[in-house]
Amino acid sequence: MLSSPGSDAVKEPAPPPTQRSPARRGISAPRIGVRHLSLLGVLVALVAVGAITRPEQFLTGDNLQLILTQSSVIGVVTVGVTFVIIGGGIDLSVGAIVALASVWATTVATQEYGLGGMLLCALCVGLGCGLVNGVLIAYGPMVPFIATLAMLASARGLALLISDGKTQVVTVDSVLGLGVSDSYVLGVPPLVLVFATVAVLGWLVLGRTTFGRRTVAVGGNAEASRLAGIAVRRQRLLLYLLSGLCCGIAAFMLIVLTGSGQNTNGNLYELDAIAAAIIGGTLLSGGRGTITGSVLGVLVFTTITNLFALNNLQSDVQQIAKGAIIVAAVLVQKGRKTQ
Repeated sequence: MLSSPGSDAVKEPAPPPTQRSPARRGISAPRIGVRHLSLLGVLVALVAVGAITRPEQFLTGDNLQLILTQSSVIGVVTVGVTFVIIGGGIDLSVGAIVALASVWATTVATQEYGLGGMLLCALCVGLGCGLVNGVLIAYGPMVPFIATLAMLASARGLALLISDGKTQVVTVDSVLGLGVSDSYVLGVPPLVLVFATVAVLGWLVLGRTTFGRRTVAVGGNAEASRLAGIAVRRQRLLLYLLSGLCCGIAAFMLIVLTGSGQNTNGNLYELDAIAAAIIGGTLLSGGRGTITGSVLGVLVFTTITNLFALNNLQSDVQQIAKGAIIVAAVLVQKGRKTQ
């Protein structure tokens, strides 16, 4: 029974809001921009260091082009890994999948089909491995860590078996031609253009499509997503297929870059891709991340590698520096979650 306007009845307190208030949303939204600006600041600082320590080498057009080219292969892998992590998973097998795809696409039998056959083979191998990972994780009893760890071992072993431990040299002129300066578009190598295309498509899919929204939802709360009508298992399967597809693309790019296929290709790519995604703002627990941040993370790590090489610094110091950056990024994430 409703009380009269003049009654002294005590009103029930309003229930707590189930969603963040507009003020909260207004606070959290700029943080992503702040992280991006921070990474840009790190890049600027690294460029300054290179300009001071090796001005005659670092700031040359050839070296900057080299940095972008080296970023391209691992950058494409990182785009796929970012989607998987945002969706609440992990993929430790990307480096091994790249190796397997590059070896399978450079066998004598595959090279007989030319550029199209090699590209199709690399993509099919990547998708096939992604399908196995996705089925085991989404519909099987395996957690992502174990399933992708098993794929890592299996794909590396199969790549070694196919290649017999030998480097398979590419003899297809149309493939080798993609890596020479004559194929550059306005001075930009084709591999960089492929990386830019994949990154832009990833940005659009994650931020502007239903697939991207479902990925964030599943990574944030899988059970709530299921109750909301999202096919969580199918979404996870598609995420690992996407990661496998990116590995197939990266494998073909690596073939163009090196002119060969070998079972050691993609070594530690899984660690570099995960690290780039983390410092770019992707939460390991899932539910948040950006393609822009991951791309900036890739550029930061590649620039660090280039600086160490130009200054003749030991690789162990380089790994320590990368580890320190990863720890700092994770601590920043933890600090923001507790706020």
